[in-house]
Amino acid sequence: MKVSIITPSFNQAKYLEETIQSVLGQTYKPIEYFIVDGGSTDGSVDLIKSYEDKIDGWLSEPDRGQTDAINKGFARVTGEIIGWLNSDDTLLPYAVEEAVAYLNDHPDVGLVYGDANYIDKDSRVIGSFPAAQTSLEQLRRGYVHIPQQASFFRKSLWDNVGPLDPDFFFAMDYDLWVRLASESGVKYQPKLWANFRLHQDAKTISADDRCWPEMLQVHYRNGGKWLSPIQMKYYIRKLAAPVIRYHRKKLFKGK
Repeated sequence: MKVSIITPSFNQAKYLEETIQSVLGQTYKPIEYFIVDGGSTDGSVDLIKSYEDKIDGWLSEPDRGQTDAINKGFARVTGEIIGWLNSDDTLLPYAVEEAVAYLNDHPDVGLVYGDANYIDKDSRVIGSFPAAQTSLEQLRRGYVHIPQQASFFRKSLWDNVGPLDPDFFFAMDYDLWVRLASESGVKYQPKLWANFRLHQDAKTISADDRCWPEMLQVHYRNGGKWLSPIQMKYYIRKLAAPVIRYHRKKLFKGK
């Protein structure tokens, strides 16, 4: 069973090679690997070219952002199982092998995901993503708990519910999880499969204020109610925002 992984990237040369190597170092074969660069000017293209003989394809051209790049990549791959790995994140060596084994043994499951560590700019572990089992109904209420970089799903499902909504900057993965869960089972495996990098330039840090409004769009698009856990989380997050920004500034000061 072929697995296709795509990496969207834009001016992430400082982390991109580690990302590439984590895909090439997987214990599972065959993996089709495609990199979609948004027209980087920081040396990323030269780096990608140095791996041309080891990857299955790449392109570099201006795009509408990460979501557009992911859609371009998935339009070009042919694997039965697919996933994307952002250009500052990494996979653990056995992640794909274990994900494929699970999906092979559970044909009723369309999306499987594992655990992910938070790492800093120097790849040091600084925490863990709160992954947990969820369901369609829980997803619709905002109980996501799916680390995108540790997630793999069937291409046949993507063909039914894709592509990602290009209007989303943050919540395109949440929107996709809801659509996948409406078609098939989703399953959490408590195994460490990926690293989620947090750094000053990561959109999770630099543009976090866009996240929750987009998640609410997904919630209401799928019949969500105003009086719901995700709406309450949004208001709590707004109230806590100054404290969160202060601690993040302190965490990344001087880094």
